[in-house]
Amino acid sequence: MSRNDAAPGTVTAPPRRIRRLLSLLYVQCLIGVLAGAVAGWLWPSFGAELKPLGDGFIALVRMMIAPVIFCTVVHGIASMGNARAVGRVSLKALIYFEILTTVAMVIGLVVVNVVQPGSGLHVDPSTLSTEGLPPEATESHESFAAFTLAIIPDTLISALTGHDILPVLLVSVLFGFGLNASGAAGLGITQGIEKLSKVLFTLIRWIMRLAPIGAFGSMAFTIGNYGLDTLRHLFLLVGSFWLTALFFVLVVLGTVMRINGLRLLPFLRYIKEELLIVLGTSSSEPVLPRMMAKLQHAGASKPVVGITLPAGYSFNLDGTAIYLTMGAVFLGQALGIDLSLTEQLSMLAVMLLTSKGAAGVTGSGFIALAATLSAVPHVPVAALALIFGIDRFMSEARALTSVVGNGVATLAVAKWEGQLDEDRAKAVLRGEIPYTSAPEGDHSPEPQVDPASGVKPEDGEEAEEADSTAAAGKDRDPVAAAG
Repeated sequence: MSRNDAAPGTVTAPPRRIRRLLSLLYVQCLIGVLAGAVAGWLWPSFGAELKPLGDGFIALVRMMIAPVIFCTVVHGIASMGNARAVGRVSLKALIYFEILTTVAMVIGLVVVNVVQPGSGLHVDPSTLSTEGLPPEATESHESFAAFTLAIIPDTLISALTGHDILPVLLVSVLFGFGLNASGAAGLGITQGIEKLSKVLFTLIRWIMRLAPIGAFGSMAFTIGNYGLDTLRHLFLLVGSFWLTALFFVLVVLGTVMRINGLRLLPFLRYIKEELLIVLGTSSSEPVLPRMMAKLQHAGASKPVVGITLPAGYSFNLDGTAIYLTMGAVFLGQALGIDLSLTEQLSMLAVMLLTSKGAAGVTGSGFIALAATLSAVPHVPVAALALIFGIDRFMSEARALTSVVGNGVATLAVAKWEGQLDEDRAKAVLRGEIPYTSAPEGDHSPEPQVDPASGVKPEDGEEAEEADSTAAAGKDRDPVAAAG
């Protein structure tokens, strides 16, 4: 009897189960993270040299982000048929972002004042120097007006060749409105963009196979270059920051999910692969395309996902918000600078601006903290040298918190807009409609059913799922809508 003909329950079942387990991306990423940590710990110099593995993976994904956002947003708006709804979604998203960012900062402010991780260090400010800090941390930072003007790209095409998300989002929204207003003249372009998005998600699926290698290289570099010994002296700051971020996710974001009829822990299980990639790479950028696809699969409409999630990468960095308040007050405590409540609140007001526009890449939170300290006179920028060595160990918590926060924000805005299929969302989070990479020939990032239809395919029946996807696409098709 061959291995393929073996009856269930024979000795061949465990190897098959192991192979099936090892084929899962989140398991591969977990192995990569653990192997990278071990390599960096045992062979620090070798681990530090593996940085190009992580950087290369992030660069591969980053080159896909602008076209993916463009295609998703443009097709979503062009197919929506209601320009006013786009403005309503954007306004609700921005209000939500500002409220949650403020809550995150206030929580960080309360924790750092209660725990006081910097008290007792008694660092002499005269011994500090900006040498060794990244150039971005010591250069002058742009004003809010300059930041706003920077959102406008030099040309329509240059937005798609840069690394900033906001210019891409601006061009995508304008182009989508243009197609929407063009009527029949824009239908061919809309359909072409939809087909292009399928090609882009095919490439994303291929690139994501390299995620375990990227996670291995990034984690090996972090441990090998900075070492676990750097955590010993500043463990209280790192530990309190991680616990504060965990509290924010479980309590604040959990409450938001409950208010909208969903549960947080099933959602965390649903995006576990993305969370492990973020943990390994210390960056939330690599998971943006997959998060867009998964949120649509969970029943959120394409326009809401396309607008809310990319905007959240610049306006809703909850992890960075916590880090800014805790980091700034910690440095004041370490230098013996007694910051009054008024001074702390003034710093918080500045942080509401400096936290915006920071990309979800490694080190962006550190640069945002530098921008804050340079804008207020209370703490010298040179004090950043105290936490530069441990910043990388807090970067993972910043990125993880922000990814979860943006996913929750997208589901919440979709629910408030009536663009979330709640029954489908609950079924997906329960695991009844598992997310799988699109098979060959169908790589559409759209959900398999239209959020308004409520029609769900049977589990395990790929043909019926494909039919449901096709039907959902027709429901959103501008031609069908016009007819």
